Amino acid sequence: MYDFGGNVLIEDEFLRDGLQNEARAFSVDEKLHFLAGLEAAGVKRIQLGSFVHPKWVPQMANTDALFAQLSPKPGVTYTALILNMAGLDRALAVGVKHLSISVSASETHSRKNLNKSVAEARAAIAPIIERALAEGIAVRAGIQSALGCGFEGRIDPARVEDIAKSYGEIGVQEVNIADTAGLANPVQVYGLCTRLRDVLPDATALSLHLHDTRGLGLANMVAGLQAGVRIFDSALGGLGGCPFIPKATGNIATEDAAYALAEMGLATGIDQRALGALTRELEARLGRALPGRMAHIDTGVTA
Repeated sequence: MYDFGGNVLIEDEFLRDGLQNEARAFSVDEKLHFLAGLEAAGVKRIQLGSFVHPKWVPQMANTDALFAQLSPKPGVTYTALILNMAGLDRALAVGVKHLSISVSASETHSRKNLNKSVAEARAAIAPIIERALAEGIAVRAGIQSALGCGFEGRIDPARVEDIAKSYGEIGVQEVNIADTAGLANPVQVYGLCTRLRDVLPDATALSLHLHDTRGLGLANMVAGLQAGVRIFDSALGGLGGCPFIPKATGNIATEDAAYALAEMGLATGIDQRALGALTRELEARLGRALPGRMAHIDTGVTA
């Protein structure tokens, strides 16, 4: 029997990663409605969107307005994704206190996502992180395609380690490892996370962004737990995917992750049944079933 110990923080990314591929546009009012549902269910960190050009990700065009109309709840962290200095300017203008920014460990993915080589992306990201930290913003620096690339296959762990170490040296509060294409397996996740934990400062948290493309999302989460990770990304209903990687499907469903963690004795503070009801409402608005399991299994209805 494993004794993982401690609590787990789940960051729900439905409002960003979940919606960014959707053809149906969600209004600010709709996003605020689902945000209220996430808050009521006990989610403690929520990614509201990304400050990117609406030409590339139209669903994120109203992120500024969403933050402007936000009524923060005590104990909840509201975060967003930025890609460049212009995104940081927009985030600062609406008072964002926590931001994610990342580069890819894959040359091909980096060029498709940012039109930059990995070296160019790393050079560009450093002053953005430094400015955000100087402004008092908590920064989570990420490494996309760290556990495999949809174009290149396996990624050298040494390349990931080098990027992670540079983040630690800058002084970010958290390093996020992303299985962007959903190619990882549990042995690989455990190996990379233990390797990175050994080279990052003790004060720097390590988190995992896991996609469930091949059905290994929750298994990879458990491997991360075994390696000492206590922060995981997920999305309501298992919605999501990278618009620049073919066949990269959704994240771990938040309700599934909360259920699995509770069954293993780990506290998240999340009511997975409440999330299940919210997922079923989301399905009705999208007009299709979502891949999350617990929303359909554990409805809270007794015979």
